[in-house]
Amino acid sequence: MVQYKENYSRSVLLQFLMLSVLAGFLLLFNHEFLINFYIKNQPTNIGYIVNGSILLLFLVGIVRLVLLLLRYSSEEIALNRFLKNVHDKQKLPTERLNKKTLIYNRYVSVLEISKHNVAVNHSALASTLVATEHTRLSLPRFISNILILTGVFGTIISLSIALLGASDIIDSADGISGMSIVIHGMSTALSTTSTAIFCYLFFGYFYMKLTDVQTELLSGIEQATTLYIMPRFTYQTDSMLHEVGSLVKALREAATIMAKTQIDFSEAGRNLSYLSTSYAERLAQLTADIEEIKTLLRDGFRL
Repeated sequence: MVQYKENYSRSVLLQFLMLSVLAGFLLLFNHEFLINFYIKNQPTNIGYIVNGSILLLFLVGIVRLVLLLLRYSSEEIALNRFLKNVHDKQKLPTERLNKKTLIYNRYVSVLEISKHNVAVNHSALASTLVATEHTRLSLPRFISNILILTGVFGTIISLSIALLGASDIIDSADGISGMSIVIHGMSTALSTTSTAIFCYLFFGYFYMKLTDVQTELLSGIEQATTLYIMPRFTYQTDSMLHEVGSLVKALREAATIMAKTQIDFSEAGRNLSYLSTSYAERLAQLTADIEEIKTLLRDGFRL
């Protein structure tokens, strides 16, 4: 029995939807504070650029995560259908499966290798599949690693602006404009760091869930391969010895049945011989009786 979390990707997508709605509600509830914090009273465009870059990376990563979760959801459906076909003892387990799914490709790969009378290396197939699926997470992995760094980068730029404002305060007699730059730099540093942290927490959680979904799916495929695909097309030494042992046991049982049948035939032969002898004796007796009747008839009718 294959043990893995069925429809795991759907549950993750449901979590994503619920948290997205909650986050949208919180943003809408605090929209005035966010507008004042991010948009109003910005002497430079540094905050717009850095925060916009962080949000753009975040949205690109989220779109990629959702697409991968939807893909793995279809893969889980295909795996469930394959297992159902096996349990229903369908002649072709890949019936009604998309030819682009992982489980279909695994079945076809094992079938193709077995046609050439070559031992199937399950470890190589598993490693190849893991490596292929690992490359699909390159972009989410990159975004997950760089999100927090973008906040640090925005903080460094904002502090540089604040230092320029402090330099203006020192150099000029009227330091009001310089003070506004200092405040703007500190505010931008705080906003970029906050944006990066919140985006990183949200994205990091679902990136972790995506890796869990991938691990569960690949585990299910490898279990299905071991339990239902490999035994159909491959023979190992241990399995051959087991088959030979089962064959010898079946032959021994057949020999025992044949011996019992031979004894029954011998008994039947003895019974048949006894019946033949008895029939011959009765036939002789019947012949003698007929002769006696014929003699009595001749004497009675003086024939």
